[in-house]
Parts: sequence; structure tokens; C-alpha cells
Amino acid sequence: MATPDFILRQREKLGHELLWLSGCTAVVLRDGADGPETLLVQRADDGMWTPVAGIIDPGEQPHDAALREVAEEAGIVAEVERLAWLTVTDVITYANGDRSQYIDHTFRCRWVSGEPRPDHDETSQARFFPIDRLPPMDDVHASRVRVVLEDRPETRLGPLT
Repeated sequence: MATPDFILRQREKLGHELLWLSGCTAVVLRDGADGPETLLVQRADDGMWTPVAGIIDPGEQPHDAALREVAEEAGIVAEVERLAWLTVTDVITYANGDRSQYIDHTFRCRWVSGEPRPDHDETSQARFFPIDRLPPMDDVHASRVRVVLEDRPETRLGPLT
């Protein structure tokens, strides 16, 4: 996965110390021929299916970052309907020893145009799945999709209980 330059510069100074970062997840929905569908991408690094997610650049609005990531990783245009969930992830330790923790903004988004295509850098596949036939996902990403599909009127705050 491509690590943003601003993080690489921080890592030069901090090594593997814990970094507090801002992240975003875009759960993109559309009406398919057989009912509602959601966009998922297959990660190039581990082969897992996930909604589009990424790191928010310094000064970037979280909702803009979510839409940028959707365009970059899946080649489609979407619009944000609302913030569905704001939470903090567990600490993540990467294979190289780097440690990060994220405040994640999960957005409910609506497909506007384009057909999914992977970027062949961060994603190896991109496609819409019927919401009743999603591929296996890890608990973190499945929870983000589930919260969006609940379609609660209020933003969910904090961990799921």
C-alpha cells in the first residue's frame, strides 16, 4: 500500500512509534438490477475485500478524502450522503513494525457514475456486490458496512456495543 509522504517524513523521525492518524471509509451504495449493492475493493497487499478506505491528508476534509479514495482506488464517482460512524480503531502494527491508530470517519455514499476498476497499486479488484451476497471480510470492515446499511438517522459514535 502506498504510504503518504507526510507519514514517511514522520517515520524518519519517530521510527516505529505509535502515530495517531485520521482515516476515512467510504461505503458506496447503488441500486443494482437485483436490489441494493455496495462497492468493495480487493486489497493488493493481503487479498481481503473491504470498502474503500484511506488516510486523510493534512488539511483535507474527511468527506473529500473519502471521495478521493473512491476515485483513486475504484475509478468511480460518488457523493457523500452522511457521516454514519465516527470511531477509533485498535492499534495496528504493520509487518515492518510501524504502529498506528486511526480516528475513522465512515461515510455512507451514493454511486454517481462510472464502472468499478482497480488501480492495480492498492487494489487488485473493484466491484459492486449485492448486499445479501458480500464476500468474506474481516470484522472491522464488515462492521463498517453493517453500520452504513443500518441507515440510522444519527451518526454512531464510538465502538459498537
